[in-house]
Amino acid sequence: MIDPTVRRARADDGDDLAQLELLEREARAAVVGQRGGERWLAEHPAVGADWAMRCASADVWVAHIDDVVVGYLVAEVGDDRIVRVDQVWVTPAARELGFGDELLAQAIAAATERGAVAVEGEALPGDRHTKNLYERAGIVARLITTYREL
Repeated sequence: MIDPTVRRARADDGDDLAQLELLEREARAAVVGQRGGERWLAEHPAVGADWAMRCASADVWVAHIDDVVVGYLVAEVGDDRIVRVDQVWVTPAARELGFGDELLAQAIAAATERGAVAVEGEALPGDRHTKNLYERAGIVARLITTYREL
């Protein structure tokens, strides 16, 4: 069994930042064709090569197996003291090993230390992996937004 290794990413992480760029590309490609995916992509611009800046402006957590980044989570605490998970992704080959749970647990713990009172995240319709992750952490749907182009 692999023990999940999760830590906060830093703006000077070099190789980890390059790996984050690749993982984000993988995550965004997985959203294409999903219900709501195109809109989510439009509303969440890619970080791309700006991971150092993103690490400075938000909490970015990385999950490792040895020197390989296999997952990440981006969260921010708003003025309303709600921590919002903006992105969470674990590469499919590393799923079912506890990395997503540990990423979310560390992000929530850090936000709680800073005074956060609640956590919010998003999952696309049909994205059972993300829904399950949130539900295991006790995060449940409070609103379902429907949409149809006219």
